[in-house]
Amino acid sequence: MNRSLLGLAGLLLAVFGGSVLAVGLGVDPPSWWLHDSRHDVLLSDADRARWRDDGWWWPAVIAVLAVAVLLAVWWLAAVVRRRRLAEVLVDTGDGAGALLRGRALENVLAGEAGALEGVQAAQVSLTGRRSAPEATVRLLLEPHAGPRDTLNRLTTESLAHARDSAGLASLPTEVRLRGAGHGADRAP
Repeated sequence: MNRSLLGLAGLLLAVFGGSVLAVGLGVDPPSWWLHDSRHDVLLSDADRARWRDDGWWWPAVIAVLAVAVLLAVWWLAAVVRRRRLAEVLVDTGDGAGALLRGRALENVLAGEAGALEGVQAAQVSLTGRRSAPEATVRLLLEPHAGPRDTLNRLTTESLAHARDSAGLASLPTEVRLRGAGHGADRAP
């Protein structure tokens, strides 16, 4: 979504700026275009001074700019904020609960997944809420590994063990499998 909006805004700015540049370099614009010739200005003196004497003009300009700045800061904060889960709430049965570091659970789950037969490397990241975490598991499979068998063992062993040890009712997981490249077999 963010990339789409940025791409669309960039495309609109590039088209508008490119058309102004083209008209400035002498290209004849269509009759409906904003400028008539390369000597035409973007804003005439009358357009620039139209509302200057009205009392609402400067507060309105400042309000619009302030809203634009606030939206930009909000968007930046949403993009920059941490996506990884810092801690997981573990139900201890006494009603108080305990906190488990998210990074610790990620490391243990990645270690167990990496130890599965046919897995060359594993990466795990936790997202979501601390009471309802979600996992993303990336596995790099060795050339001889079967994806179905590896996925089944990951689900029944590693993910089940992590879910049970953390006392979670469920652990929704997105698994991304990728095969490792291998060189050609060579005869001695």
